[in-house]
Amino acid sequence: GSFLDLDFDTWRTDISLNLDGAFLALHTAAKRMVAAGNGGRLIVVSSVHEHQPRVGSAPYVAAKHGVGGLIKTMALELGPYGITANAVAPGEIATPINDMSTEDAERTHRPGIPLGRPGKPEEVADVIRFLASRESAYVTGASWVVDGGMLHMGPQAGSHMESDDWRSAGEGE
Repeated sequence: GSFLDLDFDTWRTDISLNLDGAFLALHTAAKRMVAAGNGGRLIVVSSVHEHQPRVGSAPYVAAKHGVGGLIKTMALELGPYGITANAVAPGEIATPINDMSTEDAERTHRPGIPLGRPGKPEEVADVIRFLASRESAYVTGASWVVDGGMLHMGPQAGSHMESDDWRSAGEGE
């Protein structure tokens, strides 16, 4: 709903779920990692809306921006312990929360996504797998956008754009 129609209870529920929940999980894991003394990898799944706002989503967007700031601060403070902290920011992914199955990613056309379709859960998991690996030892404080290029189209594109006309812009010049 719109910002002007938003009530405080809805605001608090969204902030609690999307920011407080991430804080509690990350804080608990970080304390255990520091106590163990072996370093580690902290990875949170955020959203493309950590980077771009979207009309009608004020509390969700505020929470995801908060998660992004939290990860960056954690990267600074936990680096001396050998702990990296990163976010993965998916765009539209074919999951039940979006009323889609993985198979729907291949057969659902999205004009507002440069790759032309929603992502698959395994495409997000591949980035998480990298961030959890030794190969990412020098990556911290980053947010990895996994969105098929959607953010480059602006915050209102994605699943809401209804035409592919933009794809032919500049042809014939």
